[in-house]
Amino acid sequence: MKNFALTFLLTILFIGTTFAQDSCSKFYPLKEGSSFEYTNTDKKGKIDGTINYTISDVHSDGSATVATFNLNLKDKKGKELFETNYSFSCENGLVKVDYKSLFPSQMMKQYTEMGLEMDITGTDIELPNDLSVGQELPDANVTVAMSMAGINMNVSVSQTNRKVEKKESVTTSAGTFDCYVLSENSTSKAMGANFEFQTKTWLAEGVGMIKSETYKKNGNLESKSELTKYSK
Repeated sequence: MKNFALTFLLTILFIGTTFAQDSCSKFYPLKEGSSFEYTNTDKKGKIDGTINYTISDVHSDGSATVATFNLNLKDKKGKELFETNYSFSCENGLVKVDYKSLFPSQMMKQYTEMGLEMDITGTDIELPNDLSVGQELPDANVTVAMSMAGINMNVSVSQTNRKVEKKESVTTSAGTFDCYVLSENSTSKAMGANFEFQTKTWLAEGVGMIKSETYKKNGNLESKSELTKYSK
């Protein structure tokens, strides 16, 4: 269960700020078939793996636009670790990520078959169209209560102090983009241990996340993820 919890935490921290634009959202090409590849590196700049997203479905639900993203995570050797999907909705210029869908569906099925009971609660992650430097964004969180064979464990991730720090140009192998820089504090709790990080995310209109950097509590860089290629 420990490996499961850590994998879940690493995944949710990345997914929480990754979206990909229709008439509802400035930041996100909500078009079926659009794809995005991100390369993850460790604190020394060595490749740690890749994450590929494909938009598999876009449909209307009342006045909202709902999109489903398929996610495939591979290690540095190209071996698939797992795949899953998650969804978000956009309505009146506000994007919301369904906190329940952030939990990897493949893992949920696997552990449910093993007799693991889960209860997922939380608040959706929100991002408005109209960003401005100095703007504060709502906090978000998700908690998974798990029980198996009389053993109980809670895994939680809280995203707080979310704000827009500045605007700047960023270049990756996918191109050069004008971005808003968002920062937040992330606190993860699992197996009686607490993990605190600060995350900075670079968002570009019409593409979504360009780069994300995660720092330890002491300010040292822990990991980085960059957009390496995309199609829309």
